[in-house]
Amino acid sequence: MSLQPISHQAGANNGYGALTGLDHIGIGVSDMDAALAFYGAIGFTDQVFDVTADLPGLSRLTGWDATSARTVFLRSNNPTVLGRAAIKLVHVVSRPNPAMPEGMAWGEPGICEVCVHVHGQAEFHAELVANGHVNLMDPNEADLDPYQTHCGLSYVSDPDGAKIELIEWSTLEAGWPVVDGPQGVNHVAFGVTDIENTREFYQALGFTGQLFESDGYFEPMHPWYAPRTPPRQRMMLLTSPLGGNLEPVQHTPASPDMRGEWGHLGTYEFAIGSRCLERSLDYLDRQGIKLVGDPADIDLGGGATWRYAYFEDPDGLYVCVSEVRA
Repeated sequence: MSLQPISHQAGANNGYGALTGLDHIGIGVSDMDAALAFYGAIGFTDQVFDVTADLPGLSRLTGWDATSARTVFLRSNNPTVLGRAAIKLVHVVSRPNPAMPEGMAWGEPGICEVCVHVHGQAEFHAELVANGHVNLMDPNEADLDPYQTHCGLSYVSDPDGAKIELIEWSTLEAGWPVVDGPQGVNHVAFGVTDIENTREFYQALGFTGQLFESDGYFEPMHPWYAPRTPPRQRMMLLTSPLGGNLEPVQHTPASPDMRGEWGHLGTYEFAIGSRCLERSLDYLDRQGIKLVGDPADIDLGGGATWRYAYFEDPDGLYVCVSEVRA
């Protein structure tokens, strides 16, 4: 699968209803102070907003008439072209955050991980583990087809068990003047049942490039699946010229559904950014993509607003379209 021509990618904002690639990953947390300390340690210290409010437009997603939550939106203090997206920490205050789906490993239908790009990821992983953070996978390296793109990766856990991938696309960062340490979110990984259908669906939303595709077994993940037999994983990285990227994963044989409830502990959703929510929702409508619930508008004070809406993708994942006006 070849990359789309650069000229096509460069017009993505005009051609895709002001959508701007992966904007952030939603993460349910049980203790906001502990979560802020952890994500601060991996570079997310630029606070866009911290608001406790009723969140409208969620009743069809949650099954509850009302949801009140503290939401903290964080961007990296060192974003780069390989780490541009953000995180959104959500602590539900009107009821407990639902538990993470039992038996979640990686790549089942649902959200798998937060992937942060790190210059010097192996050293940074060692530093995190030395500071008491949970090690889920030691550093390893691979060259990925079809471009033989070299990457190193490792994993740690956040305080609620969310998997955090630390990745370094060393082939892609070669020649750029970057400092050691974490950058922003590079991609979100999520499980699907028909990866070709998923690719076609998200290409229509501006994810027009593709960095790699693989199909096989990744032995370092095998302990995560116990006592299940580890599945074969077909995955690809769908890229956007304007934001973070998407990594859909399909298991063979199919794995149990791990989407879980909205707001569950750990990674539970991702959001595509928008420069104008009205334009983006009009574009979705023209694509035949219907909203789940009504669009919402949260007053952040000082003239700032957070606006969002949700749609359902081909595998029943609720995907957020998000616009923050600061």
